Amino acid sequence: MEKKFTALGLMSGTSMDGVDTSIIKSDGYREYSVKFDKYFKYGEKLRQKLINLRAKILVADDLIINSEEILEVEREITLFHAKAVNEILVTSKIKIDLIGFHGQTIFHDSKKRITKQLGDGKLLSQLTKKLVVYDFRQNDLKNGGKGAPLTPIFHNVMVNKYLNKELRESYSINVLNIGGIANITQTFKWEDFSKQNFFDTLKACDISPGNCLIDEWIRKNSKNEYDKDGLIASAGKTDHLILSQALENFNLDPPYKESLDIKDFDISFVKGLNLENGASTLTDFTAIQISKALIYFGDLTKSSIWLICGGGRKNKHLIESIINQSKKSKKKKDFQKLFFYSTEKYGVDGDFVESQAFAYLGIRSFLKLPISFPTTTGCKEPSTGGVIVKNF
Repeated sequence: MEKKFTALGLMSGTSMDGVDTSIIKSDGYREYSVKFDKYFKYGEKLRQKLINLRAKILVADDLIINSEEILEVEREITLFHAKAVNEILVTSKIKIDLIGFHGQTIFHDSKKRITKQLGDGKLLSQLTKKLVVYDFRQNDLKNGGKGAPLTPIFHNVMVNKYLNKELRESYSINVLNIGGIANITQTFKWEDFSKQNFFDTLKACDISPGNCLIDEWIRKNSKNEYDKDGLIASAGKTDHLILSQALENFNLDPPYKESLDIKDFDISFVKGLNLENGASTLTDFTAIQISKALIYFGDLTKSSIWLICGGGRKNKHLIESIINQSKKSKKKKDFQKLFFYSTEKYGVDGDFVESQAFAYLGIRSFLKLPISFPTTTGCKEPSTGGVIVKNF
């Protein structure tokens, strides 16, 4: 029996609204159990600092130009994470072995192999008196990978834990994560593989914008931070002429080989529309891009289940649009059926999949096990994970 470790995962997404935290216990392979989940919201001043800083960093050179401000905000971000960690350790009374610290992404360019996540692992270790694993993406980039997505290995563990063997025999099980960027994971059955080679068929990639375009439009044109339940978009009407032009000018097509950043997209094509119509048009644009990828990765031999996690699963209008666009596909006749379910259907809180994932990735990094693979990030060979620091 493999030794099990207890890890605290910290994840801050592209919405820059706060930190998801999770404690899991895992052997770093196929076993894990969730012990704790909690969300900590950023204060409005800190959130605005992050949004303003990210807006200044459009190319890699901007990381140097804004280095002083980056260090200042990084310290503030780290102090926020440390406060959250220490509160959790006191209130939960759970003893942890390590922290998996993702940090806050402010720049990612997979083509130039440059990524920057705010988060001082040494300072966090000092303030929490815990071993910290951080800077998860650099090693993958050094090995020729795109630096993302990193969560697929955990998606596979999750599917095998919560979906019974009979269901996995009858259906192709896939994960659709809709954060700022949407990415997918094609999972496989653990029973078919040994620990030495079972990652060979794990496949994953970024596929399209997720929430980023809709969120940006809502923030810039209303007092809301996002389109709750898709109610704003559902009250509008899609401008199909603008949508068609946008799809002609910017269209993501398979195979999907690049990692994406929210700065790869912009909302300029809906400029001039009112709030509701702009939201509706952006939602349909996003749904078309996502549905195209789901059809492409669907299984021709059996029905496919898509488990949806991330904040986008709560946007009912977006999910309905994805389903409707999938039904319209010319290739739909080649598939038996596509089923879409929120991860909650199988007992998984979709808000905390990524924070649980980085707890798991922290354990694998500590064990010097690979967290990214040629079939997930495009790295030349399976790559180990983050930097490990003990600063107390």
